[in-house]
Amino acid sequence: MNYILFDDSSRDNLLPLTFTRPVADIRIGILTIREKWEKRLTAKTSSKTEEYLSAKYPVEYTIDADNVWINGSVCPNDKLVEEVRILEPMQALFAGDVLVALNSGNDKTISLMIDERFGPSIKKFESHAGALKVNNPWDIFSHNGKALTEDFELITKGRNSAALSKTNQVIGVEHIFVEEGATVECAILNASTGPIYIGKDAEIMEGSIVRGPFALCDHSALKLGAKIYGPTTIGPHSKVGGEVNNSVIFGYSNKAHDGFLGNSVIGEWCNIGADSNNSNLKNNYAEVKLWNYTTERFANTGLTFCGLIMGDHSKCGINTMFNTGTVVGVNANIFGAGFPRNFIPDFSWGGAQGFITYKLTDAFEVAKLVMQRRGLEFTEVDKEILNKVFEMTGKFRK
Repeated sequence: MNYILFDDSSRDNLLPLTFTRPVADIRIGILTIREKWEKRLTAKTSSKTEEYLSAKYPVEYTIDADNVWINGSVCPNDKLVEEVRILEPMQALFAGDVLVALNSGNDKTISLMIDERFGPSIKKFESHAGALKVNNPWDIFSHNGKALTEDFELITKGRNSAALSKTNQVIGVEHIFVEEGATVECAILNASTGPIYIGKDAEIMEGSIVRGPFALCDHSALKLGAKIYGPTTIGPHSKVGGEVNNSVIFGYSNKAHDGFLGNSVIGEWCNIGADSNNSNLKNNYAEVKLWNYTTERFANTGLTFCGLIMGDHSKCGINTMFNTGTVVGVNANIFGAGFPRNFIPDFSWGGAQGFITYKLTDAFEVAKLVMQRRGLEFTEVDKEILNKVFEMTGKFRK
């Protein structure tokens, strides 16, 4: 079978995080949604996503096998994978009104109709897997504990953890897994509240205090004296210090110094300056509203605790103060005293005193330098994606 992960209507609600990636490449738990599917299916996947992203994330269709289209916002479990595997050509799997998967055989015409409008030739089945679906940015941190626990079981099943140094104080060692090459010294690890996963060549420095569920992915580091409350995920190639509570950092991003990050989602290639903080609770304990790009209004989250959502390539200077429920778009640069507004459009430059447009040439130069530091290239394809995001979000910078 050939597996293709497609974006459904939740993609627009997940902006700005999905401006630069298919929904399936969102990290929740330890793995991205794509990595979860590929690990459970033991197969590679491609993506059906927005046209401007397709050069970087091309769809791979075949006429030599059944093409199975899977909703990229749905996190798999064993039951769901079983339901998907047994689909025959012209059969679809739904969870209520949500299309979960479709086996289109080698009929390309049907394959391109992943918009939940099918004719009588498609036989529909109801899923009973109860799988997690990511519809909104706050779902990522709200459901991170469940996803992290499931990923922990998936990744560590049948494997032995590397040994922890005796310099550490540990509670619930049986729920801690350390990959080869990881370094943990003089830290306090409490896995009685959830599992703790430490990836390859990751490091937890001296004095750090961690309460699970927690994942520190490959090549990432907790700085000296970091305080981490779960459920929290730090994606690969990231550095984190200070206090973090129930947050997800996708990867390749830094919050290396003191300051608080809570109930938040941070994309890739972001940097949060020293002593920066976000509020995750309103002074009147009211429900938090969050900016929605589609409706161009603030949407109810149903949450009392909701912090910062930050798109890829955005940065903030030292002592930046973010209000409860702030959304920062792609490639924004924030600095200065005071609280900036709680929606900062993509490619904005400034702070509480006002914003101007972040020049594309300057933004591209920073992206190039930042990626070079990780041994990666800022390609022409990357540049074209950001150019398109700049065009699409121009109306918000007026």
